[in-house]
Formats: sequence, C-alpha cells, structure tokens
Amino acid sequence: MLNVYFTVDVEIWCGSWQDIDSKFPRAFKQYIYGHTPDGDFGLPYKLKVLNDHGLKGVFFVEPMFSCRFGRGPLEEIVNLIKEANQAIELHLHTEWVDEAKQPIFPSVAQKRQFMRYFNLDEQTRLIALGKQWLMESGVEKIRAFRAGSFGFNVETLNALIANDIAIDSSYNASFMGTESNFMPGTVVTEAVRYQNVYELPMTVYFDRPGHLRHTQLCACSYKEMESLLWKALEQGRKNFTILSHNFELLHRSFERPDKIVIKRFMQLCEFLDKNKDCFKTCDYGDYQGAVFDKQPTPLLSPLWRTGQRMLEQLWSKYA
Repeated sequence: MLNVYFTVDVEIWCGSWQDIDSKFPRAFKQYIYGHTPDGDFGLPYKLKVLNDHGLKGVFFVEPMFSCRFGRGPLEEIVNLIKEANQAIELHLHTEWVDEAKQPIFPSVAQKRQFMRYFNLDEQTRLIALGKQWLMESGVEKIRAFRAGSFGFNVETLNALIANDIAIDSSYNASFMGTESNFMPGTVVTEAVRYQNVYELPMTVYFDRPGHLRHTQLCACSYKEMESLLWKALEQGRKNFTILSHNFELLHRSFERPDKIVIKRFMQLCEFLDKNKDCFKTCDYGDYQGAVFDKQPTPLLSPLWRTGQRMLEQLWSKYA
C-alpha cells in the first residue's frame, strides 16, 4: 500500500502589490471560486470531485493575507474545506509580511519572499501567528506545514518544533531543496526525521537526464503520474506527495477552465478511486512515523512521456 498525499496549496494573489485593497475582492472570488462563463472551477469544485471519489486531500491554507484584509475571507475558506470534511494545514507566503495593517516586524518594510530569509525567532513568530489565525478561523488542529514556494531552511524545522507542529512538507529536491541546508549532500525523496519533526518531501522524478521535476497537477501529464505511482509502489516506497493549487484548474488568463488540467485531475481521481487496494489517499493524521534510513533515488520517467507531456502543455496553452 502506498500512501498518497494529494496536497493543495490554497493561496490568493492580487496580480501585483499596487492598489491591493481595491483588487482583493475580485481576486478572492477568482482564486477561491474560479468563476468562468463555463462554470466554477475553483476550490469548491476540487473539494467536490475529491469527495465524489471518496478521496482525502490535504489543504495547506495560506492565512497571512488576513493580516491585511481581516479574518472574514480566511474563515470563508476554512468553512468551505471543513464542510467537505477535508484536512487543513498551514502554508505561509512571507510576501504578505510587509503588507500587514498592524506591523508584524516593524523593521521589515520590504518584501522577503521566502521563510529562509527570516531568522529563527522571526520564523517562530510567523508560524505561531499563522497557526493562531487558522485556529481562530475554525481549524481544530495543525499537524503540518509547508513554506511558500518551498523556501524553507533548517531553522524552519526548529521553528515548527517550537510551535508543536510535527510534520513539514517543504522539501522539494527539484526546487530550492538543496539550498535548505537540510541533509546536505543528500537528495531527500522519502520521509525522514529531524529531531521532533518529520519531513515528508515532495515526490520528484527525472523527466530527462539530469533534470528533476516534482509531481504537480498542472506540470505533469496523467500518464506520467499513473506510471510513477505504480513504480513507487513496486519499489516499496511508502509516501507519494502531489502538489496542486486552488486555482490550477483555470487557464492562466483566469477567464476559462483549463480543460486539459481538469481532465488530468478527473483521470487521477478515477485512478485512485479504482485502485484503493494499492493507493491510500491520506492526510497527515494518518501518518504513523515510518522513515527511511537510506533515501531512495528519484523516480525515473521515460523521455518519450516527457515529450508527450510537452506537446500536451503546448496544446493547453493555445486550446
């Protein structure tokens, strides 16, 4: 049995940092509800499809925007996920720090894009605030964390320990993982323990010689993901982490659905539903603490599948 974590980073962006107060109401509706002339394809749609197939997801909710716009929109997001009986965990994008109406750090007046740009005390404070805001919005327990853009470091793990959060999912070997100073010299591909925190990394694979790619709904074809899931199971791996976002089923213009990514999502859910005897969709409450003393090498996908996906992506761009 392979544990599959279908993780969704729930975020809101205003397109730029100018005039965000007037932009936010429209951005909230776009990013959360995904309205298009062909229907709504945002967070509620994704929740419904998962539930229709009896699957668990993990929704890493980014709460820092609420330090600018108040708790109401955050509570709305939390309620949508809670009503669907799906898990909520903590996600932080530190680009919001300097936008707070009540300064979090008076000395921070410019953008710091990644968690790793803050020291241990600052990271501890940010995680504490994020956890507090989610719990004030109705979340009962925070078990896991993911840094925005995977921009964590070892100090992030120490900050999680200070905040009694036992699981991190910020390590991405294909993007900034090696810059984290976590297990330097090792490509982390499976669960590992650091003091009182478990790191459950993104699943990565070689899609061409020397090039790692993480498994993300809008960045991998369905055939790639299906093949990689079977390979991970056959190789005796325990965990497989997939990334998605609340807005990934929309075309980049936000004016219409992305039919190819929606089809991938449906195919993946149908596959996981059909093969529940082999693949168990999990939240972090299911994690039993199993770790790998020796890290498996990244999975490998044949080059011809990469070529197929690139053609599919090109078609999606213009279709």
